[in-house]
Amino acid sequence: MNEVLSKKAKTGVQGLDDILSGGLTRSHVFLLEGSPGTGKTTIALQFLTQGAELGERCLYISLSETEEELRDSARSHGMEIDEQIEIFELVPPESLLDADQQQSLLYSSDLELGETTKLIFQAFERAKPARVVIDSLSEIRLLAQSSLRYRRQILGLKHFFSRSDATVLLLDDMTAEHMDKTVHSVVHGVIHLEQLAPDYGSERRRLRIIKYRGQSFRGGYHDFVIKTGGVAVFPRLRAVEHRTGFERTTLISGIREFDELLGGGIERGTSTLLIGPAGTGKSLFALQFIKGLVKHGEKAVIFLFDEELSLLFSRTKPMGIDLEKMRDDGLIHIEQLDATELSPGEFAHRVRDRVTSLDAKAVIIDSINGYQASMPEENALILHMHELLQYLNRQGCNTFLTVAQHGLVGDMKSPVDVTYLADTVILLRYFEAHGKVRRAVSVIKKRTGKHEETIREFRISRAGLTFGEPLSDFHGILRGVPTFVGNSQPLLPSSDKEDHHS
Repeated sequence: MNEVLSKKAKTGVQGLDDILSGGLTRSHVFLLEGSPGTGKTTIALQFLTQGAELGERCLYISLSETEEELRDSARSHGMEIDEQIEIFELVPPESLLDADQQQSLLYSSDLELGETTKLIFQAFERAKPARVVIDSLSEIRLLAQSSLRYRRQILGLKHFFSRSDATVLLLDDMTAEHMDKTVHSVVHGVIHLEQLAPDYGSERRRLRIIKYRGQSFRGGYHDFVIKTGGVAVFPRLRAVEHRTGFERTTLISGIREFDELLGGGIERGTSTLLIGPAGTGKSLFALQFIKGLVKHGEKAVIFLFDEELSLLFSRTKPMGIDLEKMRDDGLIHIEQLDATELSPGEFAHRVRDRVTSLDAKAVIIDSINGYQASMPEENALILHMHELLQYLNRQGCNTFLTVAQHGLVGDMKSPVDVTYLADTVILLRYFEAHGKVRRAVSVIKKRTGKHEETIREFRISRAGLTFGEPLSDFHGILRGVPTFVGNSQPLLPSSDKEDHHS
């Protein structure tokens, strides 16, 4: 075992040890704080269960929950509290509920605080544990009644535990009226949990390491979820930590006119943004590259935020893109996501996991509009997208993003501007000519080489994508308001097989 890691007590929480650079430094006192419902007890149980699996004696001192409640909570996550973990239930005696007894000297706050501390010390001396959880400090704070006595009590606990080799986790539900930072200055490290309630969808949880003495850690906020089995944390993605070597080959769509428009194709390890109004065929353009990749024995991952999976299968199969068969053959991984149930950190973790496990060389995110719904604010979306695209680029993976603009013709707006993040930007447009609605495509940006500066008409039919010659006799097509200025008519001939429902 690595010498540094051997000095750490692993928490047993997926992702948290990574953020903590291996776990909690042994023989120190740590604070785990968060409002009720953020997952403190679950993390504490995972911490003790991990210790028990390593053969360590563990002690859970409960000042608020009963032993049966704790055991029920552990069972709900599939955890069993065995003989290695002792639960010491320190709850007020029933006589405290008696109004007459409450007024007696026997149960004054001074005596209660002293008795509580004494019982905690006795339980520790009896169990001689390597890991301790005290749940929760709010009860001690109430007994102390003043900040000075509370600080002295916490210092007393710290000095007592420092004489042993125990790693101690103090839980605080932050129910005090005033935010008391007393414990922050005393303990070795502080883990802060938060629960956010968006206007729509399920609650979001995140954590942050506020303090960790003498130890580097992964800063910032990290999303986490509470699921069956316990808490799972998704460390914030940092692309700089994931760099791999790969050959810069060219990826082609297999359609001559489209590849010419792209200057021969797109380079391996780059991102491509397909932007345009709804129905212009953004998904189909991205899938055209996936079809070519799979044909050459490579694999891909597709994440759908908007379209129903069965609908995508049924509409692309007649065009020669049998996604269902590709999935069944293990050539692609495709999943439909609910943006209201997914945090950005969890999504980034899922992308990494799928790409790594499948050794995928391409990723489609369809669409950014759906992805944005999982973001608390636009600035966060840009930062998350930047790290995710950088990570995928450094894996030699091609990323295809779609963005649906508001409106169909004329002036259109994007919900968020990510054009500067992508290496290649493909713009799709509707235009009207000779009494028909038509589609046009243009490449407006390509970092990795030259590309055509023309605008080409294209059609979506049951045969797939068909491209025409450059529309040199029209002005204003990209605005969706074309003006015919030439003598020729370089438009695609009408086709009975044309399918506008793409």
